[in-house]
Amino acid sequence: MFESLSSRLGKVFDRLTGRGALSEADVSEALREVRVALLEADVALPVVKDFVERVRVRAIGQEVVKSVTPGQMVVKIVHDELIATLGTEGVELNLNAVPPVAILMVGLQGSGKTTTSAKIAFKLKKERKKVLLASLDVYRPAAQQQLEILAKQAEVGSLPVIMGEMPVAIARRAMDMGRKEGYDVVILDTAGRLHIDDVLMAEVASVRDVVKPTETLLVTDAMTGQDAVTLAREFNDKVGVTGIVLTRIDGDARGGAALSMRHVTGRPIKFLGAGEKLDALEVFHPDRVAGRILGMGDVVGLVEKAMDSFEQDEAEKLAKRIEKGKFDLNDMLSQFKQVEKMGDLKGILGMLPGIGKIANQLKDANIDSKMVGRQKAIIQSMTKGERRNPDLIKASRKKRIAAGAGMSVQDVNRLLKQYQQMADMMKKVGKMGQKGLMRHGIGGLLPPGGKFGR
Repeated sequence: MFESLSSRLGKVFDRLTGRGALSEADVSEALREVRVALLEADVALPVVKDFVERVRVRAIGQEVVKSVTPGQMVVKIVHDELIATLGTEGVELNLNAVPPVAILMVGLQGSGKTTTSAKIAFKLKKERKKVLLASLDVYRPAAQQQLEILAKQAEVGSLPVIMGEMPVAIARRAMDMGRKEGYDVVILDTAGRLHIDDVLMAEVASVRDVVKPTETLLVTDAMTGQDAVTLAREFNDKVGVTGIVLTRIDGDARGGAALSMRHVTGRPIKFLGAGEKLDALEVFHPDRVAGRILGMGDVVGLVEKAMDSFEQDEAEKLAKRIEKGKFDLNDMLSQFKQVEKMGDLKGILGMLPGIGKIANQLKDANIDSKMVGRQKAIIQSMTKGERRNPDLIKASRKKRIAAGAGMSVQDVNRLLKQYQQMADMMKKVGKMGQKGLMRHGIGGLLPPGGKFGR
């Protein structure tokens, strides 16, 4: 989401950190470029003015003048002010009320409200909450049926649909069912419109007055740009918003909405949504997002994503096989599946520190998010015997495997070469053991020349 902003800011700061001392003119010139970068990223003008002024006051003061590395200190100041603009640290949902706690989902049509409702239900279910989903959207065709299907996928409760029933009556029935059947949380997915109008606001306000939600979450598309700020202000003024969920952050949005909405409304961004899968929802952490914007990455987020995705028993099985020096194509397939669970490959790379500086090289490398899927397809086209013993795979078998996977023989050769490199490394790990690995480090695993072939 912040790719272009991160690239622009990276160039500005590279010039600053490359100098031994900074004059006030140097800082002013850099801040002019920061201002342009923020405006191009669709950050609202009042937010840009306030942000740049706060940075200027600190950057031309004693804090930078007395610093051993002035350029780095300016980067730190910008980082601190980005966090201040984005809001407080990881604000969780407020569920401190007598059950069932009502969560009201509001926003325009097409913002991803229904999917986000199911994602939040799925998240709360993993936290051992009993959740009921209820659709109040009686206008969009099949909207209520869509939420029913998502509720089944998330394995949470769903309010039965009564045709012809209006939103306020549905809300009352949902809360009544929540009380009678012992639900902890009732999530109410309201109807949206293509644009803000008085009818929409009046309906949402009526539902709010009936259910008295502890949370009213505004769901908005990160690609909306400047309009998202107006949208947030309108909903906050007329309905009252307690938090914001930004969806489609995996698209080519410029990121301005994230920087603007918290500042304009005073309400925290609570979640970020990427993709349609039920687990594609992450808690918003301002410090991590600020790190991504400035090319510092989000290693903590990457580790958390890996911990959520990787299955403990699979990891233990692989560890035992590696200890014995065993690693076959079934193991490789298992690892591909684990990586795939972590999500989009470009998104994972974006969480690594300093990745912004090699963005152009990555583009030239044509990193394809579907690459793992294709590699899986090749292995799945093999027989059980071939996966256990790759030495069986000769020319004729390669042709059969390639045809079965819809790939070329060259693709099969490339995968087998990659497998051989991984297998050699796993054997070394098995022979070295934990003590040997600690003594020699990762360098002890590298082949002659210190790098893997392609």
